[in-house]
Parts: sequence; structure tokens; C-alpha cells
Amino acid sequence: RVFTFGKGKSEGNKAMKSLLGGKGANLAEMATIGLSVPPGLTISTEACQEYQENVKNLPNGLWEEILEGLNFVENEMGAFLGNPSKPLLLSISMPGMMDTVLNLGLNDEVVLDIPHSLFEEKLEKLKYSKGVKHDTDLTANDLKDLVEQYKNVYIEAKGDKFPTDPKKQLELAVKAVFNSWDSPRANKYRSINQITGLIGTAVNIQSMVFGNMGNTSGTGVLFTRNPSTGEKKLYGEFLINAQGEDVVAGIRTPEDLETMKTCMPDAYEELVENCKILENHYKDMMDIEFTVQENRLWMLQCRSGKRTGKGAIKIAVDMVNEGLVDTRSAIKMVEPQHLDQLLHPQFEDPSKYKDKVVAVGLPASPGAAVGQVRTETSPEDVGGMHSAVGILTARGGMTSHAAVVARGWGKCCVSGCSDIQVNDHEKVVVIGDSVISEGEWISLNGSTGEVILGKQALSPPALSDDLEIFMSWADEIRNLKVLANADTPEDAITARKNGAQGIGLCRTEHMFFASDERIKAVRMMIMAVTQEQRKAALDLLLPYQRSDFEGIFRAMDGLPVTIRLLDPPLHEFLPEGDLEQIVSELTSQTGMKEEEIFSRIEKLSEVNPMLGFRGCRLGISYPELTEMQARAVFQAAVSVSSHGITVLPEIMELRHQVSLIRNVAEKVFSEMGTSLSYKVGTMIEVPRAALIADEIAKEAEFFSFGTNDLTQMTFGYSRDDVGKFLPIYLAAGILQHDPFEVLDQKGVGQLIKICTEKGRAAKPNLKIGICGEHGGEPSSVAFFAQLGLDYVSCSPFRVPIARLAAAQVAA
Repeated sequence: RVFTFGKGKSEGNKAMKSLLGGKGANLAEMATIGLSVPPGLTISTEACQEYQENVKNLPNGLWEEILEGLNFVENEMGAFLGNPSKPLLLSISMPGMMDTVLNLGLNDEVVLDIPHSLFEEKLEKLKYSKGVKHDTDLTANDLKDLVEQYKNVYIEAKGDKFPTDPKKQLELAVKAVFNSWDSPRANKYRSINQITGLIGTAVNIQSMVFGNMGNTSGTGVLFTRNPSTGEKKLYGEFLINAQGEDVVAGIRTPEDLETMKTCMPDAYEELVENCKILENHYKDMMDIEFTVQENRLWMLQCRSGKRTGKGAIKIAVDMVNEGLVDTRSAIKMVEPQHLDQLLHPQFEDPSKYKDKVVAVGLPASPGAAVGQVRTETSPEDVGGMHSAVGILTARGGMTSHAAVVARGWGKCCVSGCSDIQVNDHEKVVVIGDSVISEGEWISLNGSTGEVILGKQALSPPALSDDLEIFMSWADEIRNLKVLANADTPEDAITARKNGAQGIGLCRTEHMFFASDERIKAVRMMIMAVTQEQRKAALDLLLPYQRSDFEGIFRAMDGLPVTIRLLDPPLHEFLPEGDLEQIVSELTSQTGMKEEEIFSRIEKLSEVNPMLGFRGCRLGISYPELTEMQARAVFQAAVSVSSHGITVLPEIMELRHQVSLIRNVAEKVFSEMGTSLSYKVGTMIEVPRAALIADEIAKEAEFFSFGTNDLTQMTFGYSRDDVGKFLPIYLAAGILQHDPFEVLDQKGVGQLIKICTEKGRAAKPNLKIGICGEHGGEPSSVAFFAQLGLDYVSCSPFRVPIARLAAAQVAA
């Protein structure tokens, strides 16, 4: 349960992340490959789990194992915990966003479950009373006073004297880290980052090295390549005469790493060499924390560096070109959300707002954001940062907490903007002469660090050559096809540009909403009492539908287009808010009386329309509706194919509708003197359909899962009303994810699996795909690929993400 590491030897390695945590596993690895790492020990995640199960008491024998590990560290360092002449000082930390205790063993410096702000308040008051700005400006006597004040804070918070036995402090510190595993902050961080299935935290206990021992000491954080652009050049910051936490916490604004070259040349040279060793060893861009103590370099931490979408693509492509990784490994180096960022907005015309730039901070995370402002983020702000569109901080550098978190999430961030002052109490921000009140707009340019007054226009992102190369590798590797959901010729063109291999869902009703004339014709059809009246209204709609289909077939030249006939309940074309105006229009168009129209609308209203008169139920009740839509599809297909364009129409309907559609096709083909091949298949959106897939497959030429409706009917959650209770379910842990966003693999996923197996047992080469929004969500795409589906279909902008997710399953 306790693993030691130090000079050239360790009991752990980088593969033991689940047991030692990311930081512990990487410390062990760095020690093994011979880098100078301060000796230490890691207490495993299993020990944390045992602690939680043991009613928050250290499990049997663990303390003895910790003391044995401590003995190893003391021998390595030639210093001893609590020995006044050769004191060993320790840092105790848990990975990620949680708490770190520094300098344990100096009997007056441990913080256990006491709000940081209570101590910060005493420090700020002392600095104010002495008229100094930086902590380092305080004298030794000032600090002695401060220690006494800190001890009083401890007594008030704990009702107990501050413990002076260093081993007692160590025990309390280990317990404090184990306790912080279950803190609201830790839970919030895990929930936002969708981290599940962990058993506990590891605890790292390391001998302290000091960057604050004068001008030959210092501390820094660096990335082996630029995390924003991917450029192959060390990117980092350095503080002379400071402790490691000072850089990350953003307390002092640090200097560029280059300054280290002149003031500590030997340590800098060793650092550069270490960066090369780590990149070659991990085959990735690394994020490194280091300290120099009196010209001696110590490596404190390394991990795979967080990066922007732009940076991730460039790093992956460059590393393949350098021969460091192959294309399959490169595909795994880019996360699907990285592509999401690349498809992120920038400002339309930066020259237009030059006179409105009121301040410039550090460009910490690229992109552009328009929104509303807070002093500086710390891990407690993680919820607010996640909700924000962009982040602006008054303090902190390019590697401060805000900057790193923002980059990981692909949010625009400007940090260390010392010209701004945020007054939380009065809810205003003062920048020079400008005062911005809560609710007023500012804009941020995360690529230049500019802070701009007002709401600036945003434009969609520009895509690079590297991205094209990278996506071509993804396409070579993946087996799953990626199609798009597109309802208009414009959508189809966007989908094709984004690499879609066809259209997996064309929702015909969206064409009806495209203009007033179309909606009026639909309403006349709904009001029709006789078949003749209905046909007359449908004849008005036919040319609109035909021209839309022609545009889509042209855009998709040679690629399949799957068309869903009218799906929503008819009342959606009669929105309640506009009813009076609609009724007066209909009276003049149809000659019907107002009472008749109101009574017809009354008949159409349903208690639960999502389970009511919709989809094929409309076509079965009004066959002329299916006839018109089928005629529009086939006329458009024949017309476009006569211009030498390949058309592959696929219509989703079944049983009662199949013969009707085939009859219409024959009529159109004989009228137009030519024919073409087409498919008729079905959507699977009702649990019963999934369970009798073998029967359905006898008639269908393909299956397409509508996972939005299938999720709705399997859970019994109305998509339109789920917002009322879903946040409560997620907060209480009843659900891990929103099932309309991330596929529920245990329930809905099992229905899809049963349906696929039964369908293919009846018809082995049955084409099967999905066309819900889940088609663009990476973990869902991975599940569909594993089930052996032929394709996923998602919104045009998510196509690149689905292409990458499909490649990562196959890589």
C-alpha cells in the first residue's frame, strides 16, 4: 500500500496510475529513468478506499508501512523528520485539483480542513498594515507574528492546540488528504470532467526542496511544446526565489522561462535535456513542474500536458513527422473535444475594436468570447468556470489554475490582467477609467489577451492544413461510416465539407417550416375535411419538397440520402401563441367558419402528442400525404440523375407504406421514362420495434435507430419536460449523464444490441445505423462501433468529432 521512489530507483511505474494516481505513477517513472526527483513515497488509492470503509480511520498496519517509507526517504536525504539540526521537511499532496500541505515538519505549518481564506485574511491584513505588496517583503519578525495569528485561527477552528509533533502532523495530513477525496469540491470537479469509477485518491509524500533560498533558487512550470499553438519550443514561466505553488496558484505574475537561461545556465541546460528525455520516453507533450535549489535542479512532477485543439493537432502531426509516434498513436493523442474547439468562434474583424481595447492580459486559452467578470479563479470556482463562456483573471500567469483548466475545456481565457479590479461587493469591474457593472458586456480575445468593451461580432473558426492531414489518418483507420443529419441543401453542403459520407437523416417536416407559403399550405392540408381538399393542399407543397430534394441530391452526388417522411404531431404546425392570427388566415384561405376551424384544432389537440398521432400514423391515416412525399423524392431523384449525378435515395417507412411507396415509384418512373435503384427501410424508435426486429427485417432494407425517441420511450422521460427534474437526478447521482446526450448503454444500448442481432439473424447483410444526436457523442460512437453498426449520423458540425471517435475505437 506504500510505494517509495528516489534517485534511480522506485517501486512503482507509469502503468500504475489507478493505484498510485497520475502524479505518483509519473514520479516513480521519472526516478526510474534517472532524473533528479526529490525522494518520497506514495500511499495507494486502495489504502484510501480502506480508510473510507474503516469509518475514516487508518487501516491496520498502514501507519507502520508509512513510517517504513519515511525511513527510506530520511536515509536518501540524510535528514530526519523532527530533528532540529538536520530537519527533513515534507510536502503532502493529492493529485489534480485537491489539497497540498507544504513544509510539514516545521512545527508551525500545517493546514487541516480549515478554509484557506481565514489564513489569507490574516496575511492580507498584515501586509496592508506594513504597507507592503508581496509576501516576500515581510520581515522575519512580521512572519513570527503571523504564525501566532495562524495558531489562533487553528484553535478557533478546531478547538484544540496546534500539534507540534511532526509525526502527528504527518498522520493528520494523510487523513486530511483522504478526507478531501469526498469533499464537495472534489466531487464537483469529478462530475464536471465526467470522471467515474475511481476508488479513492493516492497521497504523495515527498521531501521538500526549496526554490525560495535566494537568487540562485527558483521554481517554474513548463510545457515541452506550446500548448496553445503546438509549436516545438519550450513554453513556461519561472519565478526566482519562490515556492512551486506560487506559480500554479497565480499569486505572483511570473517571468518567461527564457530568463532562467541567463541567471541559472547550468540548471537550464539540464532542464532542456530532461524535457527531451521525457518527450522521447512518454511520446507526448509534457507538463513539468520543477524547482532549483541553490543551482541544483529538481523535477517535481510531470504529466501529459493539457492543450488546445489547435495545439493538439499540430503536436500529433509534428510527432508523426518527427518519427516519434505512428498515425494510430497520433489519432489517440487528440481528444474529440479538441476538434470541438477548432470548430470554435474567433472575432470577425479585430481591427474594428482596436479603440475599445481597455486592457491586455496574457493570452492563456485561444478563441473569442463575449460575456460578463471575477477576481481570480481557484479550484472552488470550478462550477462557475464550467458555466462561463470565457474567463478573465486579474492575477496569475499562463500556467495558473484558470489558464490550465480553460485550455482543457477549450474555453477562451485571458489571465494576469493586472489593469482590472473586480469589486465583488459592489458587483463592478474597474478598468482604467471604465466602470463595468454586472450584466454589461465585454469581449475577450484569448489568442491576443485583449479585453474589449461591448459585444464584438464573432466569426466561425478557420481550419488548418494540419487538421486535414490528421483527419485523413482518422478516415484511413476507422471502419464506421459517418453521415450527417441535414434538412436543407445548405446543411448538406456543410455536412459534405465536414467529411460526411452521406445523409443519414433528412427530416422532411423541416422543409415545411422554411417559408410562410409552405406553412400555409401545410395548415390547409391539416384543415382539409375531404380527400380532395387535402390533395389540393398537398399539390401546393409538392414543388417545394421536390426542389429541396433536388438540392440535397446534388450536394450529395453519389452518396446515400436517407429521408424520413413527416414525423411530428400536426399540432406543431399550429403553435398556440399565434392561434388567433392563424385562424383568421385560414378563414380567408379555406372559406371555413372560425368555429369550424377551432373545432378542427380542438380535435387535433392531444394529451401526450409525442406518443400520439405522428410519424407513420399520419401516413397510414392519410395515404395521400405519403404519396405526395414519395412523388417529390422520386421526381427529384430522376431529374437530378438525368444530369449525370448519382442519386441513392433511401426512404424510411414500412409495411403498410412500402407497397404505396413502390407504386408511386413505378408511376414516376414510367411518367419520366427512366428508373433508378432505391431502398425502403425503417426507423427503430419504439422499444417494441427493437424486440421484434427479426419480423421487421423481412421487409426492411435497412434499420436506422432514432436514439432520441428510443431514449424517450425507454426511460419514459418526455424530452420536452425532462429539464424540470434531470438536473436533480444528475446532482443526486441517480444518473451519471444526461441520457439524451450520452447513450444509456445498459438500457437503450441493450435494445439496440438485441435489435441488431435479431435483424441480422433474419437478414445477414442488413444495413444498420443511428441518426439521433448520440451519433456525435464520442463514448456513444465507440459503443455503436463495437456493436458493428454500419454508420452513425449526427449534426453537420459534429461530423469531424464522430470521425475521430470512430477512428479511436479502431486504432
